[in-house]
Amino acid sequence: MDASTAYGLVSPAVPSWLNKGDNAWQMTASTLVAIQSMPGLVILYASIVKKKWAVNSAFMALYAFAAVLICWVLLGYRMAFGDELLPFWGKGAPALGQKYLMNRARVPESTHTLKDGTKETVEPWYPMASLVYFQFTFAAITLILLAGSVLGRMNIKAWMAFVPLWLIFSYTVGAFSLWGGGFLYHWGVIDYSGGYVIHLSSGIAGLTAAYWVGPRLKSDRERFPPNNVLLMLAGAGLLWMGWSGFNGGAPYAANIDASMAVLNTNVCAATSLLVWTSLDVVYFGKPSVIGAVQGMMTGLVCITPGAGLVQSWAAIVMGILSGSIPWVSMMVLHKKFTLLQKVDDTLGVFHTHAVAGLLGGLLTGLLAEPELCDLILPVKTRGAFYGGNGRVQFLKQLVAALFVTGWNIVSTTLILLFIRLFIPLRMPEEQLAIGDDAVHGEEAYALWGDGEKYEPSKHGRNTALFGEETKESPYVNGARGVTINL
Repeated sequence: MDASTAYGLVSPAVPSWLNKGDNAWQMTASTLVAIQSMPGLVILYASIVKKKWAVNSAFMALYAFAAVLICWVLLGYRMAFGDELLPFWGKGAPALGQKYLMNRARVPESTHTLKDGTKETVEPWYPMASLVYFQFTFAAITLILLAGSVLGRMNIKAWMAFVPLWLIFSYTVGAFSLWGGGFLYHWGVIDYSGGYVIHLSSGIAGLTAAYWVGPRLKSDRERFPPNNVLLMLAGAGLLWMGWSGFNGGAPYAANIDASMAVLNTNVCAATSLLVWTSLDVVYFGKPSVIGAVQGMMTGLVCITPGAGLVQSWAAIVMGILSGSIPWVSMMVLHKKFTLLQKVDDTLGVFHTHAVAGLLGGLLTGLLAEPELCDLILPVKTRGAFYGGNGRVQFLKQLVAALFVTGWNIVSTTLILLFIRLFIPLRMPEEQLAIGDDAVHGEEAYALWGDGEKYEPSKHGRNTALFGEETKESPYVNGARGVTINL
């Protein structure tokens, strides 16, 4: 193939409607979001948990990524972005046909009738295949984030059944309602890149799942130190850097709004990390690396629903609030609410995603800037801070949050109760006591020779390496504010 064919203006592989720049950016953004899960959250989960759960935690993320992709192309994509079946759900159908995937990308139910009578539909300048894969990466990371609430005790077989059921009966509803042309989309609710669809959903569903699955062993809840803090940081770094694709790909084009979204995303995350770390120093006397990761996470989550729609000074404001309000909910309020104490949310996903996602959605209703909204939204929109109909926008954001919260509580509960009829949700006690070796027949680390077990009589005991060092930490599980011995 010569250069004129490969880069010609029009050819079978380069139709007249194809914008190569937009397509290249969308595939790049898709890859960045996929890297957040694989290997980002796989590494983070494997490292932040107790050593005996490293393999199981990583595998839950790995399995979800693969299972979601197959379910997505078989049914899920068109339930979330296809023709309307119900005001909150699309008609499920495969997204596998050659003609379907080669055609120009289009979200059919997103057509808006504007005040002048004209109609506007979301039609990116690239093929449907790019859009299907981009949206898959969002669906996959939602399930993997949810998994953070049930690490260290959920029956792996129950998890394997839960992933496709929750994708179909919960995720697609939120995606269609807010992004695919459902009733919340047409009502004018703003969710730029998943503050509600992904983060509020995963946080609420994770807390609900943690309640039904039940807690970890008492010994695991009391002592659950990360097995590799440096690898945890590597996973967190992949998550942060990948977020440029997460929010930068949301406009479906390589345009000005994408640039604003990428800058705002990083500004908010950095601010939130610094605020969270400062609070740790003030209240606990030392900065925590795990706390810094939590602050990074809440900043990324909070900016997501409004990343391309707020000014950069507003991104700093959102970062200050996302570094402090979820910190208070995790470190202070968590210990005052009996329900939160009772439910074993392993990584505190409720605080880092549900609280931060709700905060971001409501702040977007306050701070969405009219000129930035005009860059991407089909109808005139503004936050309450800018007057006009902004107060109505804030109320719309609140109502949408209530719908997403309610749907996830009900759907997650029904799915788990159904699975429980056939598969126990929680591992047997003997597996809980042993961990990875009992569940998978594999362990994360071969510490002695060729993987043989440590035997004190054979290897001796070096107290400098294996002695119990006791210190106070504000973190348990790398998540909640409970003082434990590490």
